[in-house]
Amino acid sequence: MCKGVDVKQPGSCTWLCVHGGQMMASLGNGATIAGGGLASPYRAKQLHLHWSRVLDAGSEHSLDGDRFAMEMHIVHEKENKNEAQDPKDEIAVLAFLVEAGSKNEGFQPLVEALSAIPKPMMSTTMTKSISLFDLLPKQEKLRHYYRYLGSLTTPGCDEKVVWTVFAEPIQLHVDQILAFSEKLFYDSEQTQKMTDNVRPLQPRGQRPVFRSQAPGRLLPLPLPALLAPTLTCLVAGFLR
Repeated sequence: MCKGVDVKQPGSCTWLCVHGGQMMASLGNGATIAGGGLASPYRAKQLHLHWSRVLDAGSEHSLDGDRFAMEMHIVHEKENKNEAQDPKDEIAVLAFLVEAGSKNEGFQPLVEALSAIPKPMMSTTMTKSISLFDLLPKQEKLRHYYRYLGSLTTPGCDEKVVWTVFAEPIQLHVDQILAFSEKLFYDSEQTQKMTDNVRPLQPRGQRPVFRSQAPGRLLPLPLPALLAPTLTCLVAGFLR
């Protein structure tokens, strides 16, 4: 446990929605997080991924100029919204980079469920519920991350996200990575494979990017998870 972070862990999937161009898992009411450098509590809503068939072109962030095969986002909304609050951190996203490596057994039920949702607007209930703990690197490897204020990566790219990008990548076997491009399609006729659903890299501009455990201004270490809700529902969609 990391000092200053409070995590509450209710619920499993209770609703489905479509997120443009990605496979998405609904977290229902999900878990809540607070502290860890965040200004207020946030509630987890959904998980989605971005990917490419090219193993160094599927992430929406880069580290030292290197991009990764995939990127997973766990999306949260601020619990108590009011007009007086700063809209720049209305949403909190935990971002996890994915690289090719050994087979990830924790991810396998998610990969196997892709066959049930090949076309847009399809949904399925997973036969085996999995915890978010099953998807992430071990907790002790998630002590290093980057934090900045930025935008959504899907239209209209509103500037209202506090991003936390973890430095330790998730490892999936190359076959697990490629399954997303091979099994999902943008169209009902299954002629356009769902791949390269990645926003191009954007200029950093004047945004400061903070690093945990950096000299000078330090960020609190977050509990590296929201992590008890289970993934029981998946939905595939396309960019509208």
